[in-house]
Amino acid sequence: MKAGDLTMTQTIAHLGPHGTYTESAALKYLTWLSQTQHDTAFLCPYPSITQTIEAAAKGQAQFAVVPVENSIEGSVTMTLDALWRLDTLRIQHAIVLPIHHALLSIAERLDEIQTVYSHPQALSQCQNWLDRNLPNVQLIAANSTTEALQHLGEDQTIAAISSQRAAQLYSLPILASPINDHPENCTRFLVLSLNASSGGSRTSLAFSVSANQPGVLVKPLQIFAERGINLSRIESRPTKRSLGDYVFFMDLEADSRETAMQSALAELATCTETLKIFGSYNVLPSINSGS
Repeated sequence: MKAGDLTMTQTIAHLGPHGTYTESAALKYLTWLSQTQHDTAFLCPYPSITQTIEAAAKGQAQFAVVPVENSIEGSVTMTLDALWRLDTLRIQHAIVLPIHHALLSIAERLDEIQTVYSHPQALSQCQNWLDRNLPNVQLIAANSTTEALQHLGEDQTIAAISSQRAAQLYSLPILASPINDHPENCTRFLVLSLNASSGGSRTSLAFSVSANQPGVLVKPLQIFAERGINLSRIESRPTKRSLGDYVFFMDLEADSRETAMQSALAELATCTETLKIFGSYNVLPSINSGS
């Protein structure tokens, strides 16, 4: 699409409110669209990951940016479950964002803090720091790292774990930073759309099998190994039909348009109950979004 060809401004749905890490990832995608595709877009925050994904599935937004995996805490199961349930969406790109958590509070000292709010993933990613520095505080989960800030108010006994960007946006003081347990902490986000994937070096898929029995994964793994296709990730999620019944998610280092992958996918379809291919895509390079 060339500049001037747009008949409407594109919308990028993301987990809100303003100041979340997902918004930072969405800003990077907006910058990429502007710099490389000459497309214009604006961000639209949603209160949950599921609502963000459904906005794209219903055509209310052209894209949805959602977290899928953290290097410390692992997969974001809500995203995986929604992908399996709403199989009309395709992955357009992946975005990797470094995560640097900060403790925000109007308190002047750590020993004033009695309660800490944040998203469950952020709380887990700072657990060791919290155990060392705030061992007796109450930890309360919020829908996002930015929603947690709503609890600060004028109470010096309350703190929230969020980003430095959120602190700047809402003019809130930072009591400690960085506080994440692992400095290399990063999160992978997916850009989802109803559009067909444009292709890339990675392919994501999921499948279910008709019966839970020993060796059920042997054949699917052999299919890719025999063709020299590297499997970079595999994870199971319950189908929610019965105990012990699972969906398997895979990331492969190959484009689904390649001959070897097409052959592998065709064979995989013969030994699975349901096979869903979410698309082939690339990880976006680092782009300065000004965030």
